[in-house]
Amino acid sequence: MTEMLRDRLPARVRVVEVGARDGLQNEPDPIPTEAKVAFIEALAAAGLDTVEPTAFVHPKRVPQLADAAEVMAALTRQDGVRYPVLVPNAKGLERALQSGVREIAIFSAASDGFNEANIGMTVDASLAGYDALMERAKAEGLWIRGYVSTCFGCPFDGAVAPDRVAEVTSRLLAMGCDELSLGDTIGVAHPLQVEAVVAALVGARVPIEKVAFHFHDTRGTALVNVLAALPLGVGIFDASAGGLGGCPFAPGATGNLATEDLLYLLDGMGIETGVDREAVERATAGIAEALGRQPPGRVYNASRSATRAPVRWPVRSDEA
Repeated sequence: MTEMLRDRLPARVRVVEVGARDGLQNEPDPIPTEAKVAFIEALAAAGLDTVEPTAFVHPKRVPQLADAAEVMAALTRQDGVRYPVLVPNAKGLERALQSGVREIAIFSAASDGFNEANIGMTVDASLAGYDALMERAKAEGLWIRGYVSTCFGCPFDGAVAPDRVAEVTSRLLAMGCDELSLGDTIGVAHPLQVEAVVAALVGARVPIEKVAFHFHDTRGTALVNVLAALPLGVGIFDASAGGLGGCPFAPGATGNLATEDLLYLLDGMGIETGVDREAVERATAGIAEALGRQPPGRVYNASRSATRAPVRWPVRSDEA
């Protein structure tokens, strides 16, 4: 790493853990509620300050998350940790409020094709439908995260213009979202696209400090894209423990960026996160046992396969 790049890196990055919702939502076999709760609590105990636990969506759409109310009722919430739950509509919001949530997430997309496949309406229609929901959420004093899918490409519409991403992001911020997560839903992004999207956001006067990126590792480029985003002022990244998950409504949308892989990169570059990577690995091991299989995360599997006393990796940049 050159001195020039080191000077442009942030001192600290915030990691948003999406494994319990985005990571598990596409699993075909039922996962016991108690296993989900143990997973969420272990992730929060690892030092992650935002852990997405579940979604209040129709159980026929996402059967794996049909126990959302039970998960929230059983969860012991840590002080200082946000637990945003996904809500698609007013009914979902009401169910979430009944479960005592204080943080929610809403979602749209930068492409109509994906939005129609996901929730059966265009982007404009979905945003218009959030007016009453956002008014209620703000009246309740909730913290609100907004997701924008297909920011780098759509499985139905193809290429997505950076200006379109900036437009949807700006509208969600104007509606009252406190933070926006921009997703590479099918894992097609490359660093020049990351630069173009950030430039479009800056041009639209979107505060970059409120923007997170949600990269998929479908084609092995997630960490490369993180590295491209860091010098551009992006300081929030979504990740899924063990690399679990994908989107059930986007063909080929496998490969969430593994939390352990992201932490390995950031720790090696001397960027603070406040997260204990080994504790995240233990959380992943617990949910892997419930799943009956090993997750795909590279760092997790490298650590689990070690047959000798582990060396403390990575070597930080200031120790090299």
